[in-house]
Amino acid sequence: MWTRRQFLNRTSTVAGAALATYNPRALDHLLEAGAAQNGRPLVDVAKDEDFWRVVQDGFTLDRTIVNLNNGGVCPSPRVVHEAFKRYLDISNQLPAYHMWRILEPNIESVRRDLAHDIGADPETIAITRNASESLQIAQLGIDLKPGDEILTTNQDYGRMMNTWEQRVIRNEAKLTKIQFPVPPVQSDLVQRFERAITPNTKVIHFMHISNLTGHIFPVKEICELARKRGILTIVDGAHAYGHFPFKITDFDCDYYGSSLHKWLLAPIGTGLLYVRPDRIEKTWALQPAAPSQSKNIRKFEEIGTHPAANHNAIAEALVFHRGIGSERKAARLRYLKARWANQLSKLERFQLHTGMDPAHSCAIGTVGIKGIHPNVIAEKLWDSHKIIVTGISVGEPTTPEYQGIRVTPNVYTTVDEVDVFIDAMTKLAKT
Repeated sequence: MWTRRQFLNRTSTVAGAALATYNPRALDHLLEAGAAQNGRPLVDVAKDEDFWRVVQDGFTLDRTIVNLNNGGVCPSPRVVHEAFKRYLDISNQLPAYHMWRILEPNIESVRRDLAHDIGADPETIAITRNASESLQIAQLGIDLKPGDEILTTNQDYGRMMNTWEQRVIRNEAKLTKIQFPVPPVQSDLVQRFERAITPNTKVIHFMHISNLTGHIFPVKEICELARKRGILTIVDGAHAYGHFPFKITDFDCDYYGSSLHKWLLAPIGTGLLYVRPDRIEKTWALQPAAPSQSKNIRKFEEIGTHPAANHNAIAEALVFHRGIGSERKAARLRYLKARWANQLSKLERFQLHTGMDPAHSCAIGTVGIKGIHPNVIAEKLWDSHKIIVTGISVGEPTTPEYQGIRVTPNVYTTVDEVDVFIDAMTKLAKT
């Protein structure tokens, strides 16, 4: 049995070279390194560059670019991508047999593992292609009458707002969007939702974590507020699962949708939908299924012919995720965010739109430079330093509520890359 020090001393000597080459034992090294961290304070693990070098060894990355745009989609670890390609190869031998009869049934193993990880009954978990599909199943699957009201915020994801706008047109429903300052206060957020509720409010749709600023919403409190009044809740967890630890059963929500190709690092085109048991039969499937499936969570997976490789490789993503440890992962992401946010927030011209309370934020942070449009900041960072970030602007173009760039490191981000970003932003503000 190796001690933690012996293991990390061994792996750190080869990690630099391994980053550029395929290492078939990268997952084994990660699992061993993760086990060696058991019992260590999270704050110590978050700063242990030897351990995170082992994690980074699990990826094939382009280090000529500083990727601080991990909010939309993330690269999968090698072991996940290799499994994905392997399943595609198996399928291609004889799709009608290998894909449908051999690989597709194994989605049940993936469903079981996801449910266990997120704290839910497997019979409440559907595997989808992304968070948008998951949420649209809920948005388009519930019954609404003319005059029924949907309550959300003006900072929720645009695609989901477009879906509600369609229901406004088709069903003569009403869409109400509340505003809130950034960074918000948890109790104020709950009060804003409570004040906006009317006798016609049928659904409250809100984010678990904001894709714009990274603020973590008081999900349990908002769901309690809604349930007491008989209002349905749809929680947009696109950026939450695999980002920081939680259990769906803690929230008592009706619907929860998430992407797995973001923070869980699963193959592109994978998502998750939770439906409260008593809502499965009452919710129309996005694509109609057989009447015999009316009470079955699998009716939401009826999308026609599709590759089994995507969802089966989720199993490897879960192994990799658990190898790191969800608590350790969140601690590292908060450490990387704090490294740049604390330093820039002390300087003139910088405006931080994300709170630093670790209970209310994790990896995602949004920062602006007074007098510089976020798109210009993003352009300059790319042109001069090959740093990728995302420009954010909320409100009217002439009178925005706030503006900035969204910065999203991940477990494969190095502290050197974060420091390059700090230096580039500091120079840009001075010029």
